[in-house]
Amino acid sequence: MAKALMITGTHSSAGKSFLVTALGRILYKRGYKVAPFKAQNMSLQSYVCKDGAEIGLAQALQAKACGVEPEYAFNPILLKPEGFRGSQVILKGRVYKTMSASEYYQEKDFLWREIKEILEHLKDRFEILLLEGAGSPAEINLLEVDLVNIKSALFLKAPVLIIGDIDKGGVFASLYGTKALLEIHLQEYAKLIKGYIINKFRGDLELLTPGLEKFSKLSGLPCLGVLPYDETLSISDEDGFSFFNKRRPYKGETDLRIVVLPLKHLSNFSDFDPFYLEEDVELIYSFRKEDILQADIVIIPGSKNTFSDLKQLQEFNFRDLLKKALERDIEVIGICGGFQMLGEVLYNPYRVEGEERELRGLGLLEISTTFFPEKITTQVLAKPLCGFYSSEELWGYEIHKGISEGDMNLFEVKRLTNGEVFLEGRRQGSIWGTYLHGIFTNDTFRRELLNRHRLKKGLNPIEVKWRYHEVLEHSLNRLADLVERHLNIERILKILGI
Repeated sequence: MAKALMITGTHSSAGKSFLVTALGRILYKRGYKVAPFKAQNMSLQSYVCKDGAEIGLAQALQAKACGVEPEYAFNPILLKPEGFRGSQVILKGRVYKTMSASEYYQEKDFLWREIKEILEHLKDRFEILLLEGAGSPAEINLLEVDLVNIKSALFLKAPVLIIGDIDKGGVFASLYGTKALLEIHLQEYAKLIKGYIINKFRGDLELLTPGLEKFSKLSGLPCLGVLPYDETLSISDEDGFSFFNKRRPYKGETDLRIVVLPLKHLSNFSDFDPFYLEEDVELIYSFRKEDILQADIVIIPGSKNTFSDLKQLQEFNFRDLLKKALERDIEVIGICGGFQMLGEVLYNPYRVEGEERELRGLGLLEISTTFFPEKITTQVLAKPLCGFYSSEELWGYEIHKGISEGDMNLFEVKRLTNGEVFLEGRRQGSIWGTYLHGIFTNDTFRRELLNRHRLKKGLNPIEVKWRYHEVLEHSLNRLADLVERHLNIERILKILGI
């Protein structure tokens, strides 16, 4: 029977995901069978498990930190915002329905039964469950419908730790207010709170110590650690992590420049994090004409609302701008929704993408796309075709509703969920697109893409230096070591009853 610990925060982005990841790796290295759990996550950063289930990217990374394969049980409900339509609800790894907030809350009893059933199974499979909250547990207008902070902790009688981000200011007031509101409105949960943690501290700890002592005396809660600010371990938006230093200065003319379009409904922007490893690359997110015209590679990323983002590009006259940039022999890449946008026409007969039935694409690839209600989610292995970079087998994953037709000539793809083999992606000159997320984690492929542009600039190619998955493992261990140095782990284990 598993012990459980809830990590909650004073607000969104306080450091909950970061801390669960670190604790998972610390406990895994100490020999415990540990798993992450977030009952409900809202994010456009998602990951596809081996069985095709879709979960939040943060929970997939936490599973890796815990030394276990990601699965839907670690994130039973994933909410993917769809603008005015509400959110697409992913339940147990599969699309359930699109609902507004009020519609979602009307189903809270059914959803809680699903969550509770999963928790029953998990607590029999693992020794420790690390529960992650969302936002703040003290949103007093939502206490009756809260599935992620309140019910899971009460069900497992899990001790609760609160983390606060001191870098935003007002951390003691936020911590005290969180506890005080819960004591007034939900005493049963407030009694589970056993300590607090300060995150992102920079400065002299001696100057903070009097405040810690006063707050502990006032609140009755022990301080279990003060985590230092480390910009190389930054937390991205929407519970996505990046362990790569995004603040590396641009080195000048000899570097390569990659511009990713910051679409309004941009999804799975973690696709491009591997480029932060490469010291000869500047990666920026920009719509600026000057940036696009000076780029070596322009990437149109995935989108949760392809029609809406395509309209935005058309309003910018982006096709004309791209054609002008192509005169410099740049490379244009479309990933998933970006691939669809590069095509000639997008059909929406089932109103998956709003009310419009048809929309012209950018017309740079000879493909057409039709959107269907069914969603494709699978990991894949892909073999590049026609001398398209390396012939090595690549790993990636699909998350999309659109089906594109045309002369597909980029990859021979095998879907790992059902063994289906087919041709995928389209290349025309220096423009290409694919449905495959995650392909830039393939180190040789990534380096060959960059070396092509180095050679065009008269620069020598560079050998593969960084292995993405090795760097990820190293970073997880470094994160765990950092947190272990600054947290009272033995006291936390005691709180857990270990």
